[in-house]
Amino acid sequence: MTDRKLNLTMLCDYYELTMGNGYFNHGMGDKITYFDVFYRQNPDNGGFAIAAGLEQAVEYIQDLHFDDEDIEYLRGRKMFSEEFLEYLRNFRFEGDIWAVPEGTPVFPREPLMVVRAPAIQAQLIETYVLLEINHQSLIATKANRICRAAEGRVVLEFGSRRAQGIDGAVTGARAAYIGGCAGTACALSDTRYGVPAGGTMAHSWVQMFDSEYEAFKAYCETYPTNATLLVDTYNSLKSGVPNAIRAFNEVLKPLGITKCGIRFDSGDMAYLTRKARAMLDEAGWPECRITVSNSLDERLITELLLQGAKIDSFGVGERLITAKSDPVFGGVYKLCAVENNEGEIIPKIKISENVGKITNPGFKKVYRFFDRENGMAEADYICMHDETVDDTKPLEICDPEARWKRKTMDNFKAQELLVPIFEKGKLVYELPTLDDIRRRCAYEVSTLWPEVKRFDFPHQYYVDLSERLMALKDDMLKAKR
Repeated sequence: MTDRKLNLTMLCDYYELTMGNGYFNHGMGDKITYFDVFYRQNPDNGGFAIAAGLEQAVEYIQDLHFDDEDIEYLRGRKMFSEEFLEYLRNFRFEGDIWAVPEGTPVFPREPLMVVRAPAIQAQLIETYVLLEINHQSLIATKANRICRAAEGRVVLEFGSRRAQGIDGAVTGARAAYIGGCAGTACALSDTRYGVPAGGTMAHSWVQMFDSEYEAFKAYCETYPTNATLLVDTYNSLKSGVPNAIRAFNEVLKPLGITKCGIRFDSGDMAYLTRKARAMLDEAGWPECRITVSNSLDERLITELLLQGAKIDSFGVGERLITAKSDPVFGGVYKLCAVENNEGEIIPKIKISENVGKITNPGFKKVYRFFDRENGMAEADYICMHDETVDDTKPLEICDPEARWKRKTMDNFKAQELLVPIFEKGKLVYELPTLDDIRRRCAYEVSTLWPEVKRFDFPHQYYVDLSERLMALKDDMLKAKR
């Protein structure tokens, strides 16, 4: 072990270093390349995903450097030239990056980030960029699904102890907040990112006292303005709820406090919450909120509400923080163009027997089309970087996978999705606050039609290619046959 600060530059796939050495030794290290970051399929077969993780990718790129210890490690592998190791000693990122702002709904196969940089630099950032965007986009997407299922009720992220490692818990809570969660159980996410942290008690608190009532009374006395009592340690309806009501009556009522809560962490939540609501109301505690937790997700929440459960808030843990039902986002980082010695952009394409893995070539940008009358998002449009959409005129678009499906856009507003992040290695993007990102997410999701937001068999949102881009792709496919 070492006490030195962890240098994330070495959080890369080893092939990025071997390729970098190869590029350097073949005189290609400074060759300008273009890479797209995109994904191929929405998690949980949903209609869209939520872009997240950009801020952490930016921080990583700003701190890119190789320590003396890193250089010595690479020298010890006896695979890298001394000239390349010397190059790494003064390494910094000097490229350009465009990206979709965090909190934006995104769709398969469209670029979430475009990197233009010398080959070695562009290649080196691949793993960490994908790590952050894949992880946080996955969790933000899952959180958004869960929050939409809750239909306006509070959702709290409770998954730290079930997350895959430290970063899974800490940045996972950040991503969940972007997706719509109101807070987290993870204190470190609050201190680091400002995700509101909160919590009350575990069953061990109740077990530490001689009786359940004494445990509840002591908690109310300690936290009278934040008294949420866990009522399922012994028997939820026969002892838990009655003892909570007794503690509320004896401690909170004399103080004039009417806001309090109970939580169920086991049992038939629909039945228990209906019975508990009736008991609380009859006892004069209509403002007492009911929270439930225990292996919840968007589908179980939907079912509980359909069954008439009386729930005010949800604590969602492992199925959120691990995106348990579909735990891989699947974002990829693919070369789409290079520049020749004259600065001409030469498109590149990856071809596969798996049609879904064929890439879209060239340096591109993405537009989103909004209906001018109702503000709803109608389609996304991928085109060449030097194409411009004139949204004062009708535009015919078509599905690149089924070209007979055509639609004429009229009375629409075109908005570019990719914004400049780095120019020649300098950060030119003002990173928004986490609350601004969360608000952006809520607003942008509201511009999607309900059919796109269905959990099952959602409407396939249009993501079309310009005629010029489709022609380029067709020509390159034909040339490679």
